Amino acid sequence: MNRIYLMSMVLAIFSFNHKQTEEDCLPEYIEFKAPPKPIKQVDTRLVEALIQVESRGNDSCIGDRHLIIPSIGCLQIRPIMVREVNRILNILGENKQYNNKDRYSRIKSIEMFNIWRGFHHKDHDNEIIARCWNGGPKGWKHKATLHYWYKVQKALQDSVEV
Repeated sequence: MNRIYLMSMVLAIFSFNHKQTEEDCLPEYIEFKAPPKPIKQVDTRLVEALIQVESRGNDSCIGDRHLIIPSIGCLQIRPIMVREVNRILNILGENKQYNNKDRYSRIKSIEMFNIWRGFHHKDHDNEIIARCWNGGPKGWKHKATLHYWYKVQKALQDSVEV
């Protein structure tokens, strides 16, 4: 329970003389904190653009076959991302868990993307989100992810024009 609320409750219980505002109940050394920033809304156009760039809309797409562990699905998710999403769900106290077969489902892939985005990138813009999706946690710093971002930008522009 935060200190401001607790202190105002205690003082309100012991003084019945007059109506008090929350400011009257607070000691001078406690300052009000600004309300938290609202969470940015998920840009559904970004998800659709990523799907277009990653798999051209093919839900059963298998990519990077030359690697030991290929990426699968419309968003080209690797098993390590499934583990990361499950880790995030554990931190948030959710009972839901995903498995590697869920990567073939467009709905579940988008759910996993949104969980990852909401945890790691709730205040970031589309460029940082897309570049990290492609290049990992610090993908936005890597020059190699710029080309990917340009493709996503083009897909975003194409989705607006249609």
